[in-house]
Amino acid sequence: MPRAIISPSVLASDFGQLSAECKRMIKGGAEWLHMDSILLSDVNLSQSSHFVPNISMGAPVLSCVHKGVPGIFMDCHMMVAQPEKPPDAVSLINAIHARNMKAGVAISPDTPSTAITDEIGAVADMLLVMTVASRGAGRGGQKFLERCVPKVAELRARFPEKDIEVDGGVGPKTIDICADAGSNVIVAGTAIFNAPNPEGVITSLKTTVNTAQARFSK
Repeated sequence: MPRAIISPSVLASDFGQLSAECKRMIKGGAEWLHMDSILLSDVNLSQSSHFVPNISMGAPVLSCVHKGVPGIFMDCHMMVAQPEKPPDAVSLINAIHARNMKAGVAISPDTPSTAITDEIGAVADMLLVMTVASRGAGRGGQKFLERCVPKVAELRARFPEKDIEVDGGVGPKTIDICADAGSNVIVAGTAIFNAPNPEGVITSLKTTVNTAQARFSK
């Protein structure tokens, strides 16, 4: 099993002091920071592809954060409408790798885990299961959809050594079911940023994942 990683969702931060917020999370024990890039723009996947309508963080913001928090690992989630349009996902992943970046594949709540084929799963660095409704993407504080969790277990069974991430409505009340299903990368937004003690929440989430992984290894 890959190691436990907590990736606070910066969408829930105070954008007025974004660099300070990111530094606060890293100081609190986060290793990654989850950046939602949901834009109205062309993504070069095909001539007809386009981003979903919610607007959050674009490339200029990510660049500023990178400069303000040196050495930060940004877990960038780019949501695109009609993802079936890219004709060759493996070639797209390889192109991302060629730019010295890791590449993940996300599936929405209504997309089955089988949409991630063995070929795609073999080359992707991470597999992400969304656990909030697609219409809520790009907004914090959405309701966790427990019906999505079996897909985590299905992917863990097929890809035992991959990073498997869950994103949406995850926090102290929902972490157990995610960890027990096999997720090792946890995205949490309001549960961390709005907590009186963010460091304690990060530690608690990571401990829960580590405890679940210990059971997997038996």
